[in-house]
Amino acid sequence: MKGRDNEFLIATRNPGKKRELEQILKGLKLITLTDINFRWEIKEVGNTFCENALIKARFPHELTQLPVISDDSGIVVPALGYLPGIYSARFSGEEANDEKNNNKLLEMVSVLPEEKRNAYYFCCAAFCYNEKCWTFTGKVDGIITLYPRGKGGFGYDPLFFLPEYNKTMAEISSEEKNRISHRGKAFKNLMKFIQRYFLLSEE
Repeated sequence: MKGRDNEFLIATRNPGKKRELEQILKGLKLITLTDINFRWEIKEVGNTFCENALIKARFPHELTQLPVISDDSGIVVPALGYLPGIYSARFSGEEANDEKNNNKLLEMVSVLPEEKRNAYYFCCAAFCYNEKCWTFTGKVDGIITLYPRGKGGFGYDPLFFLPEYNKTMAEISSEEKNRISHRGKAFKNLMKFIQRYFLLSEE
């Protein structure tokens, strides 16, 4: 495999996401945009999770020629017109952060009856290598709580209740989250592809 010491660039500057992906993509040497001083802005102008994931992977790949892994993921509440959706990370505006995003979502779901608070997390992971790109998806269903619970995870995890566990995504262990989460499912599919692809290419 060509690249900088067989490194895979993940198209993020988020250290929490890097830690999570290191647990899922065991065996790969991951570096971030921060590690390579990537100074260009990546504009997420797609209309779907997969369009944005491909934008985030393709642009750094074209500039660096490194194998690039990216994802676009978010939480979707059908009763809110499928919001926050692709706007999950910047739901509360220009100065968005996890706390502000969670507060805005809580405000919006607080007027909904419980049966309308169903939601799902969706992830589209993209992989670009050797001027080709592929996508892989994952989904997990849950319910939006009316107050945050748990200290783990990031993003909307404290609000995303998993009925089968009687816990939010922020209350389960990181190992369990990686096993069942939307991101875990998408990246496990990506990892299987990477393993097959490079085994085939080396024969």
